[in-house]
Amino acid sequence: MAKQMDAPNKQQDGQDERDERDERDERDERDARDTEAVSRFVERFAAQLADAGMQRMAARVFAQLLASDSGAMTSAELSEALQISPAAVSGAVSYLTQVNMVSREREPGSRRDRYVLHNELWYETFTRRDQVLTLWEKTLREGAAGLGAETPAGTRIAETAAFFEFLQQELLGMMDRWRAHRATLDLT
Repeated sequence: MAKQMDAPNKQQDGQDERDERDERDERDERDARDTEAVSRFVERFAAQLADAGMQRMAARVFAQLLASDSGAMTSAELSEALQISPAAVSGAVSYLTQVNMVSREREPGSRRDRYVLHNELWYETFTRRDQVLTLWEKTLREGAAGLGAETPAGTRIAETAAFFEFLQQELLGMMDRWRAHRATLDLT
């Protein structure tokens, strides 16, 4: 009688193992598809950033950090994800740190560094851009005065300074509107 009871249990155990294997296979397929989608996004966005003037490798590292759930990765993780050397990661991170797009933090209990995106990254980037615009506007106004407001070059430079002044005012208003809009979003 015990042997008869064991047969259905063995069949059920076999079915359970097949179900678990099928679930694992489906999960592996989904993960592989997700990994490919992430990789396509990273490379596409990095190419767009590079086209806009960012260093190519820095753009790839930045896009990979942006695509990571934590917004932070080690050099080894970045190297593996992007299939690049640790030296390439180091150069890219140096650039990104210099332009304040990422920071370097020590991993707790380890000697490894983690590279972390700043909170409110885009806001900070545009705010820093505002500071650059202020500097350019000042220099352009001085240049226009030095060249003479009535000369063709002075007029052209004065118009450029006026453009940067306008852009700065619009940027400030836009950032205020962004903060108000962001407060309405459900981005948890």
